[in-house]
Amino acid sequence: MKIIDLSKPIQFNKNDPWFMRVKIKHKPHKKAKWLIRLLGLPFRLFPKGFEGWADDTIQHMGVHATTHIDAPWHYSPTCAGQPAKTIDQVPLEWCYNDGIVIDMKHKADFDVITLSDVQDFLKKENLVLRQGMIVLIKTGRDKFNGTKEFPYIGTGMSAEATAWLIDQGIKVMGIDSWGWDMPLTYQIKKAKESNDPEVFWRAHLVGQHKEYCHMEQLVNLDALPYSGFKVAVFPLKIVGASAAPARVVAMLDSAE
Repeated sequence: MKIIDLSKPIQFNKNDPWFMRVKIKHKPHKKAKWLIRLLGLPFRLFPKGFEGWADDTIQHMGVHATTHIDAPWHYSPTCAGQPAKTIDQVPLEWCYNDGIVIDMKHKADFDVITLSDVQDFLKKENLVLRQGMIVLIKTGRDKFNGTKEFPYIGTGMSAEATAWLIDQGIKVMGIDSWGWDMPLTYQIKKAKESNDPEVFWRAHLVGQHKEYCHMEQLVNLDALPYSGFKVAVFPLKIVGASAAPARVVAMLDSAE
């Protein structure tokens, strides 16, 4: 079996916007020596060659700051009139299944991915969606991941395409852009230009009525075939959270 990592590294990056910067403190081995000494173990009883243990502290990391999966709670406190699931309530059965890639690399920045785009691609490639599949939208914008441009460029899913995927039995979907919708600043600009409150966050807000989760900031989708692989996307079990970082991986048979 071949495993392909679809998750970005978790590390400080000065190019990230301030609201998604990660800060991690790495503690060297020697610091633990003094902790153990204070807890009562004399240096003479330390194992030979023991320098203490390395340790690390995540000082700051938003749950949406890196490759992550959004829970229904992220979109709205309710879904179809019922309390929306937080990330710890998302069934793990949703998080492992056959994967499929929908290739939208041809879409220009700020050109939304429509229902027709998705359906035409599936028809052209003779691909069939099955209930429970994990759908990965490939835009190619992961090549900008880690750059200052990343949050401000790219395409995004339309509300109609998102709703249709859910209606096909898809509970988990993901994208290699910064977000599932069009870039945030672009949405704000268009909403102000049109004076239309229905413009902003339309694909996310499908989750007010239809239950689903989506992943953002995936990487390496170019390494995958369009089908014939499994996807695992198990989130950290953060109680009450709107999302969680996840180590998203694809698994292919060694023959692939």
